[in-house]
Amino acid sequence: MRLAWETLRHRRAAFVGALVALFTASALVGACGLLLQTGIAGTVAVERYAGAPVVVAADQSAHRVTVRQHHGRTRVRDRAKADAGRVWLDAGAVRRLAGLPGVRAAVPEVDFPAAVATSTGRGGFAAGPDGTSSLGHGWGSAALAPFRLTAGHAPAGGGEIAVDAGLAGRAGLHLGQTVRVQSGGALGSYRVAGLVRAPGKDGLRRQAAVFFSDAEAARLAGHPGQVAAVGLLADPGTGASRLADEARAALAGTAARVHTGDGRGAVEFPDASTARTRLTSMSGAIGGTALFAAILVVVGTFALTVRQRARELALLRAVGTTPRQLRRMVGREALLVGLAAAIPGAAVALPLAMWIHDRFVALGVVPDTLRLALGPIPLAAAVVATVAGGWLAARIAVRRPARVRPGEALAEAAADGRPFGAVRLVAGLVLLAGGLVLVVVERGLRELAGAEPVGYATVLVLAASVYVLGPVVAWAAAAVLGGPLGASRVAGYLAANNARAAAGRFGAVLGPLCLLVAIACTTLFMGSTLDHAASAQAASGTRADWAVASAAKGVGVPDAAVARLRSVPGVTAVVPVRSTRVLVPDGEHLEHYSAVGLGTAGLTRAVDLGVQRGSAAALRESGTVALSRPAADGLGRAARVGSLLPVTLADGTAVRVKVVAVYGRSLGFGDMVLGGGLVAAHADDRAASMVLVAGGREPAVASAARGGGAPAPRVAAAPEAMASAVTGSGSGGGAANWVIAGLIVAFTAIGAVNALAMATMDRTGEFRLLRLTGLTVRQVRGMLRWEAVVVAAGAVLVGVAAAGAVLSAFASGMTGSAVPTVRWLSLGGVAGAALALAIGAVAVSGRAAVRRGAVSPR
Repeated sequence: MRLAWETLRHRRAAFVGALVALFTASALVGACGLLLQTGIAGTVAVERYAGAPVVVAADQSAHRVTVRQHHGRTRVRDRAKADAGRVWLDAGAVRRLAGLPGVRAAVPEVDFPAAVATSTGRGGFAAGPDGTSSLGHGWGSAALAPFRLTAGHAPAGGGEIAVDAGLAGRAGLHLGQTVRVQSGGALGSYRVAGLVRAPGKDGLRRQAAVFFSDAEAARLAGHPGQVAAVGLLADPGTGASRLADEARAALAGTAARVHTGDGRGAVEFPDASTARTRLTSMSGAIGGTALFAAILVVVGTFALTVRQRARELALLRAVGTTPRQLRRMVGREALLVGLAAAIPGAAVALPLAMWIHDRFVALGVVPDTLRLALGPIPLAAAVVATVAGGWLAARIAVRRPARVRPGEALAEAAADGRPFGAVRLVAGLVLLAGGLVLVVVERGLRELAGAEPVGYATVLVLAASVYVLGPVVAWAAAAVLGGPLGASRVAGYLAANNARAAAGRFGAVLGPLCLLVAIACTTLFMGSTLDHAASAQAASGTRADWAVASAAKGVGVPDAAVARLRSVPGVTAVVPVRSTRVLVPDGEHLEHYSAVGLGTAGLTRAVDLGVQRGSAAALRESGTVALSRPAADGLGRAARVGSLLPVTLADGTAVRVKVVAVYGRSLGFGDMVLGGGLVAAHADDRAASMVLVAGGREPAVASAARGGGAPAPRVAAAPEAMASAVTGSGSGGGAANWVIAGLIVAFTAIGAVNALAMATMDRTGEFRLLRLTGLTVRQVRGMLRWEAVVVAAGAVLVGVAAAGAVLSAFASGMTGSAVPTVRWLSLGGVAGAALALAIGAVAVSGRAAVRRGAVSPR
């Protein structure tokens, strides 16, 4: 350890590259760990229920219970998954809870989407702060915050509302004004009777609140005999824990769940539970990818560091240092460097995780209500993983110098090279073969949930093979480019020969650039391939002429507008479109499937699903389902045409639907198509997100949609509108992948620049010798630039080849075509960025190295 410490003290510059690589690795892995912890244990802030110490709601998860006999013992497994929407609670729970000791009041709550039109009527609908939801409630539930009236009075009849002050300001409302409110698929007129404010300095920050009379709210919610939640207000001196225990005892054996503290937030914002599940799976996959990429970069950096110290290590072997002592010394150096880099890196992980979380919120991947979970465990794990990775990388890199005989070590160090061992060759070929096997596996995957992570894993395995086979790849790149470089008689000639003679050094810096190109291309073109195929399927499968949608985000088309559209002259079909997610049993688990609810009257005149088995004409408003080919293949025998498929709808209702068709346009129309009536009856918002209209003229269609005083809707050509809707529906998740892949690319770019700078700065003696032989400074720098071109060109070619193999397999499995959608301008940008990084890193470090090796040749 003393020798390791002295080495670090006197050769600080030699370890700067490793320090930078480990620092960035710790920051990236720690940030992903914090996101994973948020998905597992993140809390949801409370707003409307802040004044209720205990909140009771239905279980918001569906359960798959299986019983198995194992060695004479009965094993019961309960697999739960969050439902896509709000699960409602029987209103009888209110009476049972109201009579409990210590309960001052049991306040029922209903909530539902309620969009308030702006005062001009043409500006669309006003939303909550930062575009969040606007929700309707009964006035009785105002006591749960509690809200207080700041002006006017509480809504007393079916035609009055009270709105929170923030919403009133955004919509331009004032007391006594009559406004249009869309809720539950209906558009009605209401008079603003009161303005309210929630407790706290800023009021509501994550939603807007519209209060109706209790009777009107129950009608608009559309769930007679049910409530969304029950808030318990305690008598003075009664604690929340005691109240919660009483409630659990009273509701034992029912589907009700009792929540206190931060648990109330999950009831108030049920979408946060789904977001937590999505964030857990996403951050787990991302963290694994980031960790693997970090290991590759760190291993490459330490290999370069050990290569630069070849003479020193050979000398230590010559004076009697044993292989074990050498491995221990280098390993302890790595431990010291790892600790010095990982601890500050873990500190940077916190603001980095906050930034990623903010990006995810802005993209709609997670709601603003899901707060980032902070804690020491992910940061400590990042430190341990980084230090262990650095130690392992150093031990791997020093394996050969510690093993060879002292005389051989001195000879290899003097020759500035080492033989390419058989073990390394076999390891590289095994990794390459593993990557090709994964490519074959990728071709058979039909679902994005499996194809996307396997695609990234394949790219990483192929990149790892390039790291191991780097000298061979560098030699091949130099051989291919040697002819063109010969046109430059001095700089190019020297660059080509250097790349061939020092293939080990060039291979060490080629790996990070190759990883950068491969990940960037995979991320960019995996999304473009999927978007292009989805939009093409949606457009080709839409027979309707017009699509009607609200101009406001998150607001649907009211039922009255759908009825008016059916009466337009020349219209042959009006098909409302609703999107949802359902749960289907798959073995012992429940799996989420995307579903589209379509109105079945005139369906085949408006939509062509590409039916392969059965008939889309057999779809009914409820009781039937059409499955995509990938979903039917995945579900097996349970998904045959004519069979009954168990499905759990968004509100937790379990139904059995008859499979009437299997269709091919899965990317354009989702995993399943259900009847629009069934989806609407069990959705949080019963309004259609879009209405497809076959026949009629555009002015007449627009006039019918605009009737009834609704804000002006959008009327567009149906194929283009459906294509745009399908592409936009997945943009949040795709953009989230871009955020994380961008961070990984940035990390690998740092690793590439780091490796290039380290390799260049170590060549001071070589540059001095070149100057003594008569080369000018300009010629030496020109040689370095041409070497950078060789490295960048090799990395781009190999990285594009790796990404191309993965993308072709991905496209074949997901779209049926082996040709991915490549944006050539983006590909040129990636190649240009790799070239610019290589030339820039070599230019800056080369200038310093040439200056350090400056001589005055005579």
